[in-house]
Amino acid sequence: MSHGPVYATPFDDDKLHEECALFGVFGHAEAAALTVLGLHAQQHRGQEAAGIVTFDGARFHSERRMGLVDNFNSESILGHLKGDAAIGHTRYATTGDTILRNVQPLFGELATGGFAVAHNGNLTNAETLKRELVQSGSIFQSTSDTETVIHLVATSKSGPVLERLTDALRMIEGAYSICALTPEGMVGVRDPLGVRPLVLGRLQDAYILASETVAFDIIGAKFIRDIEPGELVFISKNGIESFRPFKPAPHRFCVFEYVYFARPDSTLDGRGVYAARKRIGEVLAREAPADADLVIPVPDSGNRAAIGFAQASGLPFELGIIRNHYVGRTFIQPKQEIRDFSVKMKHNANSALIRGKRVVLVDDSIVRGTTSVKIVEMVREAGALEVHMRIASPPTTHSCFYGVDTPERSKLLAANHDLEAMRQFIGADTLAFISIDGLYQAMGEERRFNDAPQFCDACFTGDYPTVLTDQDQGASPRQLSLLAESA
Repeated sequence: MSHGPVYATPFDDDKLHEECALFGVFGHAEAAALTVLGLHAQQHRGQEAAGIVTFDGARFHSERRMGLVDNFNSESILGHLKGDAAIGHTRYATTGDTILRNVQPLFGELATGGFAVAHNGNLTNAETLKRELVQSGSIFQSTSDTETVIHLVATSKSGPVLERLTDALRMIEGAYSICALTPEGMVGVRDPLGVRPLVLGRLQDAYILASETVAFDIIGAKFIRDIEPGELVFISKNGIESFRPFKPAPHRFCVFEYVYFARPDSTLDGRGVYAARKRIGEVLAREAPADADLVIPVPDSGNRAAIGFAQASGLPFELGIIRNHYVGRTFIQPKQEIRDFSVKMKHNANSALIRGKRVVLVDDSIVRGTTSVKIVEMVREAGALEVHMRIASPPTTHSCFYGVDTPERSKLLAANHDLEAMRQFIGADTLAFISIDGLYQAMGEERRFNDAPQFCDACFTGDYPTVLTDQDQGASPRQLSLLAESA
């Protein structure tokens, strides 16, 4: 299955990628401009496309663009997006092709009026529901699982739109945070397990919804609280109302948000991401010390864990790999040697610092391992005597079906190799990962509480917290987009 152009993204093509970011404003005259800023602060969660829908009290207005949020920074676009209510979305596709019709928020004219919806996560029974809806006469305009929500709302037999949305949510499975905009107000909801994040803030008299608190900082909004797992909030001119449409369930927030996805200056579920990553590095240093001269992060995702590792081990922290922040994605070139050059377009080893040293390299994860091979080669070529690789997450052994772009399991290095085989593959002198118990310790939690994990850790353990209906019925996983092999 084709998923649009394949890119060579040195050091980034071998990462797990969050699907998207959400942002919503209700009750502010500059709703569209605030949404652009809020999405800009969350650009790390999706760089393929962005969209904004506003409502001016009479009509909905929509703009969708491929590429970065900066594409919305024009007076003509912002002038078109009228109204004091808006929802926005940045996309990194895990389900559906990378084409404009899949860019969110999606919009439909329903019996109850206009309905716009944006979604972060992945619905694990979307294909099954879509098949049933199509057989009943629904006509889909996109290949995004988010459109399933619109059709479920449209075909609900309930009256008001909130009741219809609740009916729809009770039919879907998987992990999701949702922002929706109706003529009556703005909706925010998290799935019953709270796998994906959603936070609530306030700016003057306006309420704000976002995937991360860092989006509040850029506009000067005040963080109020996280939307709780299984909670639906409805924000209107009458204020904010909270509903609990689902049965209570164990909290299973995605632990990889702390490892890699979220910006380090965000706070999610009461934990500062920066501090969490430092603690992960500290635990990793205790579990897997290395006899070395200095600690070097793989930038930028390994920076915070490397600081913690260095402080706990007493080794100096140094920036031994320098990242060029002005290089975006580069298309695959026809010759292998040109692709090899593109690696150094983005990162370069500081040979004056590394030469003659025993180095600890700290990274957040190993997916396929192809990036780790290039990193180790680069550091050895810079003159390192020894290279000890330390990974700030457990081995990634299973694919994610909850809104994270993950290769199929056969392409995950840790799913098919033991530790020694992985070490030989990447070419390091030693290799170690933080343990799953160590990761929980860094989060201040026990691995098991009442016989249930406190996070979603399925990518490390295979313990999926929901049923995987589409997978069980043999539907295409549709998890790959930009993670196709590039070399």
